[in-house]
Amino acid sequence: MGLVQSLGYLVVIPQWTVFTGAPLAQGERGSMASLDSTLRKGPAPTSWRQPELPEVIAMLNYRLDPVKSNAAAFLQHLTFKNDKVKSEVRRLKGIPALVSMLDNPKKEVHYAACGALKNISYGRDPDNKIAIKNCDGIPGLVRLLRKTRDQDLTDTITGTLWNLSSHDSVKMEIVDHALHALSDEVMVPHSGWERGNEGGEESCKPRHLEWETALTNTTGCLRNVSSERSEARRKLRECSGLVDSLMYIVQSQINCKDVDNKLIENSVCLLRNLSYQVHREIPGSERYQETIPVNQGPAPSQKGGKKEDDGTSDSIDIPKRSTPAKGYELLFQPEVVRVYTSLLKESKNPSVLEAAAGAVQNLCAGRWTYGRYIRAVVRQEHGLPMMTELLSHGNDRVVRAMSGALRNLAIDARNRELLGKHAVPNLVANLPGGGQSQPARALSEETVVSVLSTMTEVVGSSADAAKTLRSSQGIERLVLINKDSNRSDREVRGAGQVLQIVWGFKELRRTLEKDGWKKTDFMVNLNPPNNTRSNGGYEDSTLPLIDRGGKQDRDRDMIPLNDMGPGKKNNKKKTYTLFS
Repeated sequence: MGLVQSLGYLVVIPQWTVFTGAPLAQGERGSMASLDSTLRKGPAPTSWRQPELPEVIAMLNYRLDPVKSNAAAFLQHLTFKNDKVKSEVRRLKGIPALVSMLDNPKKEVHYAACGALKNISYGRDPDNKIAIKNCDGIPGLVRLLRKTRDQDLTDTITGTLWNLSSHDSVKMEIVDHALHALSDEVMVPHSGWERGNEGGEESCKPRHLEWETALTNTTGCLRNVSSERSEARRKLRECSGLVDSLMYIVQSQINCKDVDNKLIENSVCLLRNLSYQVHREIPGSERYQETIPVNQGPAPSQKGGKKEDDGTSDSIDIPKRSTPAKGYELLFQPEVVRVYTSLLKESKNPSVLEAAAGAVQNLCAGRWTYGRYIRAVVRQEHGLPMMTELLSHGNDRVVRAMSGALRNLAIDARNRELLGKHAVPNLVANLPGGGQSQPARALSEETVVSVLSTMTEVVGSSADAAKTLRSSQGIERLVLINKDSNRSDREVRGAGQVLQIVWGFKELRRTLEKDGWKKTDFMVNLNPPNNTRSNGGYEDSTLPLIDRGGKQDRDRDMIPLNDMGPGKKNNKKKTYTLFS
């Protein structure tokens, strides 16, 4: 037992209490200084008792620093995974007192206060987070972060900010008050990016591993706030050194083949969020807009002259830059494709796979120059077969991310041709109604709708792709969706759209009729929404990672632990059949 004597009370903090997981502050023993001799009136008590919570709160405002630090350390202990005590601390006005202690010059005082705030801010109760925000807790944490050089305290501060960042009403407060401090004090100096630029550092000894906890906390916090609104994303993109540091961390982890941990997950999820709507939100985005559709639909016939990048060839001419890309420009340079394809190839973490594909999908959305470049580079880097193989992944969100990325990649005519040849059976396998030989997968409505949308894109201009769809038993599954009263309107509409496209190929009709299908099986009454898009359109269909609804998203209100527990890592090498 660690004993802390304060105001005549014996505060008992069991040393065997286990404090685990990134979100919670470790139990502190506090100061061993005894105030008993100076504060106790009258004869010594014959027994000690644990103070009541109101008495502990009162100690936070006491004039002597050892009493304050002991009280804060005890609150840290009491609030560990105890939502009832957290609410009581808030009701008794303990949070403003703890926040005021962040500015105390004594390390033991501000350290204990920060640890208590970290525990109080953890969990799904928004009132605790809002209470910390409302008494200027975030500026207080930022001032402390700017002053300290202590690694453990930096871990605690950034962990508290990560906890706070999960609530929507706190996100912009963090962006406005903490963003630059997190970048200046954690990301830039501890990622190794600046030192890496100087050269001479061993590539597989990244400096950021020394500060992995603080970096994981920081990227987790920024991952959350980047999902808030376009203004937040703009400020993050334009924050000096932030994107550079992120890219350096991810590339270092890839070089070391360490691509499943929480740091890289948060980093790639943040990159995905920062890539969302990038073609509309970056400064001067109008320079990159292409008003004439490029490399979509059948390639136009050309008489003489050099054939430009019409999307039908495997290569594309990308102009060389006169100056190196930096900052937010790194998000959409063609070279970033190799980062994401490396993660798709090497990572076993479903969240990393989902985020890497989501980033590609975001970058390929929109009618802009870099989207066109990236569609071609993904093909050159063999990203199409990687994503096609991952359509069979066991995680629903990974399947949806791969399908969404392939849909936007299929805007490119050559990609669409290749996917029509090779990806259709993998898409069909994700549709319900497979029968005994190919049992249907239990995928969510959102994922089924995404697969149907990708199928529409891939089959839309290719009779060969439609033939592959037929030979893969795709017609049976599409008709079953249309006749299943339990399917949603969106699923029925998506399946009906593909069926109409297939029937539109006149050369296939006789074969389909021989198979026993009738015209009525393909002529489905569609009630299309206003925003239907035909083949070759553009869609910004990837939302930022922190979205609403579903158990997995609710769990993100807390800082999630690593999905990859001991003994669960799959070391089997991924192999892909290349498209040709």
